[in-house]
Amino acid sequence: MAFFSMTGFGRGTATIRGLRVEVELSSVNRKQLDILVNLPRYLAVLESRVHEKVHHALSRGRINVDFTVQRSSSSRAEAIRVDEELARVFVTDLKKAAARLGLKDDLGSSILLNLPDVVRYEQNGASAAACWPVLEKALDLALSDLVKMRAKEGVALQKDLRKRLACLKKTIGAIRTHAPGVISLYRKNLLSRLQQAGLAIEHPDERLLRELALFADRSDITEELTRLGSHLQQADDMMKSKEAVGRSFDFLVQEMFREINTVGSKANDGAILRQVVEFKAELERIKEQVQNIE
Repeated sequence: MAFFSMTGFGRGTATIRGLRVEVELSSVNRKQLDILVNLPRYLAVLESRVHEKVHHALSRGRINVDFTVQRSSSSRAEAIRVDEELARVFVTDLKKAAARLGLKDDLGSSILLNLPDVVRYEQNGASAAACWPVLEKALDLALSDLVKMRAKEGVALQKDLRKRLACLKKTIGAIRTHAPGVISLYRKNLLSRLQQAGLAIEHPDERLLRELALFADRSDITEELTRLGSHLQQADDMMKSKEAVGRSFDFLVQEMFREINTVGSKANDGAILRQVVEFKAELERIKEQVQNIE
């Protein structure tokens, strides 16, 4: 069984060398794969790698990937850089300005925090690349969690679809059983109306036979029932497939709608029309479920 729902949630957490990363994945229905990644700005260069990992694991759905990145105090300290040469230039110029203006020279180390570009918290491309191993580990854990949840939902989907497909087969069987009697019933009703109108009918009557032949041709649903049976068999095969079948199943449901609509338009019988309505109602429920299959 490889039935997967497109809705689910996954979380993964990893810590390497003082860098803690938490990844949350959420997925909802989409015909195609749509990946939305939320990374801290200084890690944006890694977005393509995230897309590649998610694309490898999933084939359909709108996937939201949210990263939360935290550094330990020691890790943050390692990322702080003081440009001493630039600070020396600033301090020298400030002292000269203070002397010229007759100001008290009370410059302290705290002044460094207010000098532009002297104290920097480095979050450049190189540090982003160094962060990838811990991001990848957390992402892998989150993807595994998401896939497990989607698989669990898929089991419930498959169980429900099997039950509904069995209902469709039963309905088709009832239509197939009833269909041969439609012509006989039409002949009986036609003769009754003619007799009530006082028209004498010879047996066999060429006009009556011609009318019955035309009716039989117009109301023949043999081909449609055969194709519906074939579609239902294909649906059974898809239930056993190890591949993603969502798109194929969706197309198959559309084909079944087309065939059962033709049956409804050809059927000149109340019992068959009731069965057609029942079939379409169940097929509509299947269509809703299929929208959630990967």
